[in-house]
Amino acid sequence: MSTQRAVVIRLSLMMFLQFFIWGGFFVTMGSYLLQVFQGQEGLNSIIGASYATHNWAALLAPLFVGLLADRYFNAERVNAFCHLLGAGLLWYAATITDPSTFIWVMFAYFMLYMPTLALVNAITFANITDADKEFPAIRVWGTIGWIVAGFVVAQTALGFFNIPFLEALTGAENAQITNIPLKMGAIVSVIYGLYSLTLPAAPPQAKGEKFNLGKALGLDAIKLMGEKNFGIFALASFLISIPLAFYYARTNDFISAMAFGDQSASFMAIGQISEVFFMLLVPFFLIRLGVKWMLVVGMAAWALRYLVFATFPESAAMLIFGVALHGVCYDFFFVTGSLYVDRKAPKPIRASAQGLFALLTYGAGMLIGNYVLGWWGDSIALDGSTKAGWLDGAFSFWVMPAVIAAAVLLLFTLTFKNDEKIVAKE
Repeated sequence: MSTQRAVVIRLSLMMFLQFFIWGGFFVTMGSYLLQVFQGQEGLNSIIGASYATHNWAALLAPLFVGLLADRYFNAERVNAFCHLLGAGLLWYAATITDPSTFIWVMFAYFMLYMPTLALVNAITFANITDADKEFPAIRVWGTIGWIVAGFVVAQTALGFFNIPFLEALTGAENAQITNIPLKMGAIVSVIYGLYSLTLPAAPPQAKGEKFNLGKALGLDAIKLMGEKNFGIFALASFLISIPLAFYYARTNDFISAMAFGDQSASFMAIGQISEVFFMLLVPFFLIRLGVKWMLVVGMAAWALRYLVFATFPESAAMLIFGVALHGVCYDFFFVTGSLYVDRKAPKPIRASAQGLFALLTYGAGMLIGNYVLGWWGDSIALDGSTKAGWLDGAFSFWVMPAVIAAAVLLLFTLTFKNDEKIVAKE
């Protein structure tokens, strides 16, 4: 085996572990919170605020990376530190029975985890020779890690065969409503943290350079919004990420109550399987549809998914269809959006423009979305812990993100002009 091939394998394992940890507890966290905080006033808001912690951290993560990993320490060492310390916080979170304490501990955890999303990319790019060819092949193992984590927690692979790993270790038949996924994440974080210390070196790339707050947050790319098309795209990116939060925070406990029970985490992985499939089709559709209509299809899939959840809550087939739409939602909007930003932004501010796109979507947009979903769930008195509760509240709850997504879709379709120069480049 060549040395470079060995490096690619090691980096692929890094990506697998990185996203196995996140996927292992994040998808089912809402279901767990419904159990551990059952009877608490404002339970939907508690769930929304808990999920919002990773969005607050996403807003602040660029400062962490820009100050430390870019200037003073090797990325693989910072990655090891974050995951080893994060392991302790995840384990502690698994023991908490007070909502406020849980939210603050999860915020502290995500302040360590979210910067590592940039760190693993930095480690990868520092140690590969052909980024266009090698990076996608390495990054896909992150998605595979997320999928496998869902199968492990659900203890089945889409019902086709059982994976009774957690039951054998803990005796729990339905792990997703317990603290086991958090503890599993903590244990794997220790393993991953130690493994990170063995990774190829990724020295700081901006050593000696003065730290620029605006550049770290992507704010020097704001001037791009002066161009009408980009400004519309940026506004739509922010607004469409508000309903996205509903999917991540509440879909698992919804489909668990309505159809799939303790196997729901496995069926949630269909979204990531769909994501891999449609990722391969992005170049094909870009040539035929162009940027504008790719983005339109992505946003339309958003609205359709929530409409399906609202209208067919008792149909297992329609629920699977709604989850499978995640590939279209994510790839047609976020992947195409990243390509659009890359081509619109001048090279000197291209990285900042991507940072701004991330800040508007996974930062500000989803942050607001998580608080909105909590407020809305409490406003309609949603009981997400039972099938009867979801039957009573499914339409009211899911129609809200459907309406928001449809409104953003209409705004974007009517105001965004197809940029032929961009389409031609792609």
